[in-house]
Amino acid sequence: MTSSRQRSSDRGRLSRSAEFERVYRQGRSTANRHLVLYAFPNAASDRPRLGLSVSRKVGGAVERNKVKRMLRESFARVEPTLRDGQDVVLVARPSAAELVEREGLAGVDGALEELIVKGGLRDRHEPDVDPAPQVQLSIDAEARDEPDGAR
Repeated sequence: MTSSRQRSSDRGRLSRSAEFERVYRQGRSTANRHLVLYAFPNAASDRPRLGLSVSRKVGGAVERNKVKRMLRESFARVEPTLRDGQDVVLVARPSAAELVEREGLAGVDGALEELIVKGGLRDRHEPDVDPAPQVQLSIDAEARDEPDGAR
């Protein structure tokens, strides 16, 4: 049987109070109007792990859960570009609920991206070239190789 501690680290989440405390006390923080991001290197982790703190100031249970879902989704989108071995805690400020209602996932993505850049957490680069144009070029190359009479 797998312990709950193992399961939470397998999912890439912080779950224990001591893990949050270590990130809060020893980590670096950066903030914007909607979120506060705390980050602390963790050599024992092979990928970034996320912890969330969404207080009742953000709203009722439904609003808080919606904000948490959006934060998890947004973090999952940027996780492949982050440095390995980082413990990250995101604290939602009360205005985060307004952001989610007004702009949805795109707004949360923008707020999180701003903090990741400010905090210097990015390590891996996203591909600059979209694979679709390369496919189009190969089709064009085949068309050029056909004899004139085949068209």
